[in-house]
Amino acid sequence: MQSAVPAPSEETIRSDTFDEVLLCHGDRRAAVSMLREAMQSGANRSASSTEGSGGGKPKTRGKKQTEEEEVVDLRTLLVDCAEAVAADDRSAANELLKQIRKSSSPFGDGSQRVAHCFADGLEARLAGTGCQIYRSLSAKKTKTTTTDILKSYQLCLAACPFERVSHFYSNRTILNATTTTEKSARVHIIDFGIGCGFQWPRLIQRLSMRGGGPPRLRITGIDVPQPGFRPTERIEEAGRRLADYARRFDVPFEYNAIATPKWEAIGVEDLGIDREEVLIVNCLYRLRNLVDETVAADSPRDRVLETIRRAKPEVFVHGVLNGAYGAPFFVTRFREALFHYSALFDVLDTNVPREDAQRLAVEREVLGREAINVISCEGPERVERPESYKQWQVRNLRAGFRQLPLSPEIVKSARDEVKGCYHKDFVIDEDGRWLLQGWKGRIIYALSTWKPDKND
Repeated sequence: MQSAVPAPSEETIRSDTFDEVLLCHGDRRAAVSMLREAMQSGANRSASSTEGSGGGKPKTRGKKQTEEEEVVDLRTLLVDCAEAVAADDRSAANELLKQIRKSSSPFGDGSQRVAHCFADGLEARLAGTGCQIYRSLSAKKTKTTTTDILKSYQLCLAACPFERVSHFYSNRTILNATTTTEKSARVHIIDFGIGCGFQWPRLIQRLSMRGGGPPRLRITGIDVPQPGFRPTERIEEAGRRLADYARRFDVPFEYNAIATPKWEAIGVEDLGIDREEVLIVNCLYRLRNLVDETVAADSPRDRVLETIRRAKPEVFVHGVLNGAYGAPFFVTRFREALFHYSALFDVLDTNVPREDAQRLAVEREVLGREAINVISCEGPERVERPESYKQWQVRNLRAGFRQLPLSPEIVKSARDEVKGCYHKDFVIDEDGRWLLQGWKGRIIYALSTWKPDKND
């Protein structure tokens, strides 16, 4: 007997998938456990294959030793190749690239994948096609559906705590700030780098549960326009999705989109500031994409910070990608980028099966695209320009902000989340008033909260 219940429509399926990921309806521990089981299954298959093809011959040296030697060899070859490219020694560079290609693969282990990725960047720099390739990859990114982006986001949530902790830190900080002021009935969040807006459905859900009723929420989403005929499509789609969540949770809502490649040109008057609202500014890891004073004397980074200061937010939540590969000197930048991306590829290799389609997509379309930009682009075309969190601390203080203390409750919850759900090699720590996240001792992300200094 067939069921009379109609099959769910594509829209319903999509809505359920979005809810499961963005509202944390799914069991995150179960998602992490599934990845671990898949990793173990893959390891068992690999071991069986090795035993079956070994012919009972004794091994002269351990697999771990061989892999470590290969990592050292590939890194040395990559740095040697970068030095040859910097010296415009094309013969040596091409010979080194051939050697790297023999030992690297987009389907191998983490070190082989990062070597393949960096070889692509060196090849593009040598050919002078880096900026063209990066623009092509960026244009291709616009054709990726939000549902596909969500799948990659879901994988990252299960594989590592970086995004989950970042959104938790920001949302909890905002909730605390909007319940300790007389103006808590109206909240305005300005999000520099809103992307698909995946951070905000959970906050909307939490605001709907607030004692005394939800506030009137306004979000101003800022991002760069997309290449092509519909430059504002993704940022406007984010607004429609958030408006739908607000309707479902009975939260009065307004959304404003600002799509511009020059965030430094945004003035306070463009942000629609209302002093009767609690104003929050949020920027997670995107100020690194603005050029600094090494490219423009009037630093766009400092101009954006000045705009934020003049807006006088209750809090400014600032997430920093902690990197030293923003240097103008190519070989130095290349070496630091190699350390950084090796850590990220290792995170995926340790926590996600090698054949996972979403892992391949993240490595190719996110990490690979960024690495191409770092390695093969220069001047204003090079948009991946991280600074260390200590450099950002100096910059923020100089811009007229004071740093607020970390909430012990937020820090404890974040630590419990990381230690209870994720691999033991993930790092979560404090340094002064920064919450740090990393992998195997390398700090990759840092979070902090700021406020304009009244004495400035």
